[in-house]
Amino acid sequence: MTTTTTASSTGAAPTPSRLRRVLTTPSAGPLAALLLACAFFSLNTEQFLSGGNFSLIIQQVMVVGTLAIGQTLIILTAGIDLSNGAIMAFGGIVMAKLAVDGAVPPLVAIAIGLLVCAAFGAVNGLLVTAIPLPPFIVTLGMLNVVFALTHIYSADQTVVNLPAPLTALGDTFAVGETRVTYGSLLTILLFLLFAYLLSQTAWGRHVYALGNSPEVARLTGIRTGRLTVGVYTVAGLVYGIAALLLVSRTGVGDPQAGQTDNLDSITAVVLGGTSLFGGRGLVIGTLLGALIVGVFRNGLQLMGVPSIYQTLITGVLVILAVTVDQISRRRIR
Repeated sequence: MTTTTTASSTGAAPTPSRLRRVLTTPSAGPLAALLLACAFFSLNTEQFLSGGNFSLIIQQVMVVGTLAIGQTLIILTAGIDLSNGAIMAFGGIVMAKLAVDGAVPPLVAIAIGLLVCAAFGAVNGLLVTAIPLPPFIVTLGMLNVVFALTHIYSADQTVVNLPAPLTALGDTFAVGETRVTYGSLLTILLFLLFAYLLSQTAWGRHVYALGNSPEVARLTGIRTGRLTVGVYTVAGLVYGIAALLLVSRTGVGDPQAGQTDNLDSITAVVLGGTSLFGGRGLVIGTLLGALIVGVFRNGLQLMGVPSIYQTLITGVLVILAVTVDQISRRRIR
């Protein structure tokens, strides 16, 4: 009598399925793109593959990467935030002016700046849910409002001579022979924190449910309005942290800061595999997306490629990422 051994009885079958699940996760493509980009630039430039250069890349993307965390939360709910760069700039100016001109203790100034950014996020969320208005329109209007407030409050003057607590995250510590800023470490910790919150908590599951179908989420008992306001508020708080990182990196409060960072944050989210239609994506993918942009800009600069071509290549990457997202959505359906 011949015994037929099936794949299911030996446990061999799950291996391909597990591999397939890994390869089809939203972050698989961005990770592959990042590794290929690193391999390409390491072969074409001598300076790229060094600890100091990688530390520089992380420093260059930490502000936009932190902004992109908040942007990810909002895009997961099928929204979008065009005002995050302006909110960050205003938060930085508030921290700097209060600490320098207002004789407010630096730590209190930082706390007030964070709360102001969170308040703008809450207003965005309330306008999206209470009226309701499309997130694109709300945040486009808020972009102009906050941009104007930044220039009015600062009188178009850059704030200098900041106290040490406002620039502390720009200080460095040694990892072997490489100097790493405390701000870079904070950015990585924020990504890990929100990766945990989105994947391991009820709040995170509700965010995904809201992005997949607001009506279904409401029928299952999720308070979608309150959740949406909460997401925008948390995103605003994250923008405040990005403001502190920006101030600590530049050493000044600059009213001109953040003017294109809203688009750069969206770029990082899209390249990281998060769907612009909501409900699909990982915050770790956003980190990969921010690093992809940073690696391309750094590598092309080391190769002597003019900055305008760096912008061109970034635009092509965004279009390709959105195209892949559309194709994957059609296959799912």
